[in-house]
Amino acid sequence: MPQSRIIYHDGMSGIALSVGDHLRGWRQRRRLSQLDLAAEAEISARHLSFVETGRSMPSREMILHLAEQLQIPMRERNVLLVAAGFASIFPERSLDDPALSAARDAIDLVLQDTGPIPRSRLIGAGISLDRTAHCQFCTTASPRS
Repeated sequence: MPQSRIIYHDGMSGIALSVGDHLRGWRQRRRLSQLDLAAEAEISARHLSFVETGRSMPSREMILHLAEQLQIPMRERNVLLVAAGFASIFPERSLDDPALSAARDAIDLVLQDTGPIPRSRLIGAGISLDRTAHCQFCTTASPRS
């Protein structure tokens, strides 16, 4: 009886990817062979191959261990967990969250001194995009007197 593959639909591209596809993508981005990653993670190359091809379903601990070895960002670790059928464990917050007020203040400070026109001509022109290229913050330029 064939094993069922859990597919996660990536919101950005609309393409359905399994946990193995995600892991393979991250391994290739890090320019590691299966043998290199398996050695770093202290698992067999055969097991890693089985995970990537869907012949083996990894445990939550194995996914997190491989994600650590690949230095995958926390947000993307959640994607791996969901793709494997587990719940997300890393919290995500909006920049409007009071806990991130210091980060928001830092972004505002940087945006005050950026823009396509030299600083001597304008006060506070800038834009901040998220990882999907959506505008998160935008300041308007005002001419200096």
